[in-house]
Amino acid sequence: MDRQGTLLDQWRTSALHLEEQVARVLIGQPEAIRLVTIAVFARGHVLLQGDVGVGKTTLLRAFARALGGAFARVEGTVDLMPNDLIYYTYVSREGRPAVDPGPLLQHGEDLSIFFFNEINRARPQVHSLLLRVMAERTVSAFNCEHHFPHLLVFADRNRLEREETFEISSAARDRFMMEVVIDTPDDPDLRLELMFDPRFHDAEALIQTVSPGVVQHRELNTVAAVIQREIQASPALRQYALDLWRASAAPASFGVHLEGVNMRELILAGASPRGMSMLLQAARVAAWLRGRTFVAPEDVHTVYTQTISHRLCFQPVYEMRRSEIADELTRRILEHVAVP
Repeated sequence: MDRQGTLLDQWRTSALHLEEQVARVLIGQPEAIRLVTIAVFARGHVLLQGDVGVGKTTLLRAFARALGGAFARVEGTVDLMPNDLIYYTYVSREGRPAVDPGPLLQHGEDLSIFFFNEINRARPQVHSLLLRVMAERTVSAFNCEHHFPHLLVFADRNRLEREETFEISSAARDRFMMEVVIDTPDDPDLRLELMFDPRFHDAEALIQTVSPGVVQHRELNTVAAVIQREIQASPALRQYALDLWRASAAPASFGVHLEGVNMRELILAGASPRGMSMLLQAARVAAWLRGRTFVAPEDVHTVYTQTISHRLCFQPVYEMRRSEIADELTRRILEHVAVP
């Protein structure tokens, strides 16, 4: 085995150990943990979807600890301004104005996970700054450029309340590699454990049970690049990905049908080139985590709905039904497009 293959095998062992550590604090969520692991090693930002109290913050803090990097969080509010992410001002004990770094700057280059809670409560100006950070991993402040080479951004949206919210644009959604759902476990035994096991009652103590630095966050960019170079896609797989791309824009031409939907008038725009690129990046990581050196259709299926659903743009008459249409549409596309 060559040096690159040995490196990938060693890192795969570390990645699986990472998942085991996180699974100790977020029980009943193996799919969500695997998808976030894929995003971490594909270096992609993630939208999270889930009700209040299902463990989104716990999940991200556990990942940050296991990666050995810093975690920062901000709460979306209607009065939040872009500068609030960069610095905050206050009156010191001496009665003088003072400025301290905000959540984006306080950890410097050590910042590995930044969580924007209820992003749709923040104004578009804040979204604009966040998009730059996501795209370039830099921000300008105090007359200099600050770099976040190891940063991943996670965000969730308040889906229950509509007052004082600003839905993020399709262009902003397209910057996120995936949208990952975190639901309350259905298993009654797991629900009882969450209610009655004291270790789940203290989130701070629970996070401390995760082994720190299982994977070194400062090495992730290097390993991610090796994964993308070494995990191959066959000509048949490439053609399959092209068919999936075409189906995202014209599902009716592949025989896809949804009850109560005019399929010829549903889609305003299918997946973007960036979206399809991210799909294949994620599929390569999924293949690597399964111990393969090539992408199989199964790997594409693992991440297709999560990478494509939030990118689809529907005609206005169907946009209000996005939550019931988008995921079902991508599942139907996988059923109808011929698998090599």
